[in-house]
Amino acid sequence: MIIIVNGENLDIEKSLNINELLIVAKAEQPEYVTVQKNGEFIQRDDFDKIFVEEGDEIEFLYFMGGGNYEVDK
Repeated sequence: MIIIVNGENLDIEKSLNINELLIVAKAEQPEYVTVQKNGEFIQRDDFDKIFVEEGDEIEFLYFMGGGNYEVDK
């Protein structure tokens, strides 16, 4: 089955839950990733309950914080 992960086609043999997909898709820093399935955010507590299906679009999102922006005077 073909799903789309971060804009790239990924061919998987069977339906996977989100936790399994993070491993198969080699997500960077899976402990910090936020996941969208077909535009809907998935709660981390549901990663083992939500499965991907043919044609699903999955996005792995990483929100970064911090830093200081200062404008030259």
